[in-house]
Amino acid sequence: MTKFINNVNKYISEMKIKQNYLSMITGIDKNKMSRLLTGSQIESGMDMEKIARGLGKNIEFFLEDSISVPRVNEFAPDKIVFYAGEPSRKQEQVAFQLMELMESIDEVLSAKIRFENISQG
Repeated sequence: MTKFINNVNKYISEMKIKQNYLSMITGIDKNKMSRLLTGSQIESGMDMEKIARGLGKNIEFFLEDSISVPRVNEFAPDKIVFYAGEPSRKQEQVAFQLMELMESIDEVLSAKIRFENISQG
């Protein structure tokens, strides 16, 4: 495994970032992302750029011998969604889509509870 991928794995592990999320914000297919992160596929320069940019860093950050990863609990609770730094336009869109999804889930669960209560009453 390359130094870049080792450092990316360290970063996403310590920051509690899921592969699926990384795939979504980078536009890299989730199966390819899995192969990249396990070292079974060598990353291209474009892959490195997408991954670094998606994590709010530059490629050079992940090529260092030792990287410094902030602890997740050092972040303010209302900022955890944007733990990778200032969000890019794409990250803002992804965050908005996730918020819409969560709102929809809440509505569905609330409706389910109301229907259960009506059927029991």
